[in-house]
Amino acid sequence: MADHGKNNRSKKPRPKQSGSAGNRDRRDDRKSGPRGDRGGYRGKGQDNDSRYRDNRGEKAQRTGLHLSEQLGGDLPRWVRDEVQRVTSKDRREATLELLASGAHAFAAGKYRQASPMLKEAKNLSPRTATIRELLGLTLYRLGDWEDALREMRTYRRLEGDTTHMAVEVDCLRALERPADVRKTWKLYRSLGGRPNADAEMRVVYGAFLLDEGQPRDAWAIVKPGRLVKDAEEWILRQWFVAARVAIELGDGATARQLVKAIEARDAGFPGISELSDQIS
Repeated sequence: MADHGKNNRSKKPRPKQSGSAGNRDRRDDRKSGPRGDRGGYRGKGQDNDSRYRDNRGEKAQRTGLHLSEQLGGDLPRWVRDEVQRVTSKDRREATLELLASGAHAFAAGKYRQASPMLKEAKNLSPRTATIRELLGLTLYRLGDWEDALREMRTYRRLEGDTTHMAVEVDCLRALERPADVRKTWKLYRSLGGRPNADAEMRVVYGAFLLDEGQPRDAWAIVKPGRLVKDAEEWILRQWFVAARVAIELGDGATARQLVKAIEARDAGFPGISELSDQIS
């Protein structure tokens, strides 16, 4: 992501550079989608919970990195089936039309255009989890932290899915609610999540601890494992925050190693040049 957790609020400054999942760039008219891939991983606390629906075939790949791509074309069958299942008959057609239009706008990065359509779709079908999810991500990109938080929490209640809890935490950071940030982190640890969701949570929470003046605690959260050459983008974000923490701890050697690993994988990684300049 472009600003690594630095939400662009107009009223109050945001904590600097975290690397959170959905916080890459919220400017309209720039194509950008939520990061992550649910895949088939079942985290701690999920195996015996019927709310987790990872065994539903196509739906297991429905959100994260692939959400805007899937919804950028015709609505997938699982979305249509979901709307049909939880929406009254007289509202289904209008809901599907609004969702499709809102999804197209979202996939194109036109979040201000997507927002009213998705809100209207929600009013017609409040129990459609996909609508609440996409609306929450849209509002997050627009910097509407309170409403985005509400939609993300509603989505999690409907689906029992922890994929977007990093977005919840980043909204709470933006709202300057540190006690709730810590509470949500503890809840996530009890529920668990897929590897990418876990990395995103570590990025956001680690950056929060760093901003709170707790670099040693932050390091325990974001310290990297083996620096593999083919690391996914969400791993690079964790390395980025780890490098920030290492600099704060005065460990220039580790910070330099992490920066070089990021550059080897993505020389244009946002913020990497500035971070490199900070290493003494």
